[in-house]
Amino acid sequence: MLFFKKSTPDPECLNYEKTKASGDYKCGDVLERLRNDFANKCYLCGTKNPISLNVEHFRPHKSNIDLKFGWKNLFWACVHCNSTKGDGFVDIIDCTDINQNIENRLKLIIKPFPKEIPIIEALDSESTTISTKKLLDLIYNGSTPLKEIESANLRDEILKDIVEFQQYLFEYTKDSNTKELKLIMLEKIKSHLSKKSSFTSFKRWIIRDNAGLKFLEEYFD
Repeated sequence: MLFFKKSTPDPECLNYEKTKASGDYKCGDVLERLRNDFANKCYLCGTKNPISLNVEHFRPHKSNIDLKFGWKNLFWACVHCNSTKGDGFVDIIDCTDINQNIENRLKLIIKPFPKEIPIIEALDSESTTISTKKLLDLIYNGSTPLKEIESANLRDEILKDIVEFQQYLFEYTKDSNTKELKLIMLEKIKSHLSKKSSFTSFKRWIIRDNAGLKFLEEYFD
C-alpha cells in the first residue's frame, strides 16, 4: 500500500446527492477523480487498471449519510479486495493520510519464484498496522475457497511483474552492458518504482532491502 493524495475540493454533486432519498455517491466526476487520485490502482492489492471495480467506503457507512457521501471516505478498490474487506475491517491504515506514514509501517515481500506466497510484515504494533496486515494476508491468500483461487491468480500477476522488474535490475547492474542499454533499463526501473505502477510496494521493498540498490530510492514518488 502507498500514500495517495485525494484531490480537492470535494465533488459538488455529493452534497446534492446526499439530500436525495436514493442519492448516488458515484455522481458527477466522482469516478474520474477517484481513478486519477489512485492512479487507477486498487489501493489495497496494488493491481493496476483492474477489470472489476468498486467505489469503496473506507469506513463502512452502515447507512450513515455522512460516511456514505463523504469524499474522504470514498476509495478505489478492485472487487476482490472490496469484498474481502467487507465491513469487517474498520481500523486500518488510511493511505490518503500522509501523517499515517503507510510505507514505513508495512513491509511487503515476495520471492520471484513459482508458487511463492507474499509475506506481509508489520513494522510497528499499532492496532491499525496489525489490522491492515491481517487484511492484506487475506487478500493475497484468500479467505474462502473461491477467494483462494482469486488470490492465486493475483499472486501470479504479482510474480510476473516482479520477475520483469528483477530482469531490468540485472541488466542495469551488469558491468558488461553498454551505457545506452543501462539508461534504457534505468527508465524501465523508474517506471516500475513509480506509484502509478502495479504492485509498487513489493518492488520498493526490494530496493530498500538491498544495500547495493538503495540509491534507486530517489525514484520513489
